[in-house]
Amino acid sequence: MLWKSKVSPLIKELELRKTPIIIRVNKFDEDSAKEFIYQMGLAHNTGQPIIPIVIDSYGGQVYSLMAMISAIKQSELPVATIVEGKAMSCGAILFSFGEEGMRYMDKDATIMIHDVSSGALGKVEELKSSAEEANRLNEKVYQMMARNTGHPDKFYWDMVQEKGRADWFIEAEEAKRLNLANHLRLPKLSMEVKVEMEIC
Repeated sequence: MLWKSKVSPLIKELELRKTPIIIRVNKFDEDSAKEFIYQMGLAHNTGQPIIPIVIDSYGGQVYSLMAMISAIKQSELPVATIVEGKAMSCGAILFSFGEEGMRYMDKDATIMIHDVSSGALGKVEELKSSAEEANRLNEKVYQMMARNTGHPDKFYWDMVQEKGRADWFIEAEEAKRLNLANHLRLPKLSMEVKVEMEIC
């Protein structure tokens, strides 16, 4: 993603009190969720008008994703989500939480959606309980994704069932048709520092 700054020639030295925050997401685990929430908080104190979230991830833990989603929902600033390379599993869900019109995806990037994996081990009853929780989370995340992209609640759930619950890889053009991506390009971020003088 291209970052450009323009500083007035009238300014000799520049030191920002608070640097604008760009959040990068590669993992979904407890540590990355804590860091994400911390960065979201910092972004609200820099004076920036929008929070860019750059995603390049194979996915991870769904409960860590939920913590990140909670931080986005509580945000007082709009969030732009940007896919560089890949947004798979949890990354695909997080991508859908960018504001409408602010979801960017590189033309060569890939999104992948699949069922939540419980990864459970143990006794039969424990496995049953884990499977029930995985189904609950599946319905929840697919519903959120559908609502974020303007589809009926069961849209992604039904699509995954039709594909035999296998991994569903989505290229950029299809992502735009599904309204997951609004723009098939990476955005340009720019910052301008200038001096203004006015005599009234």
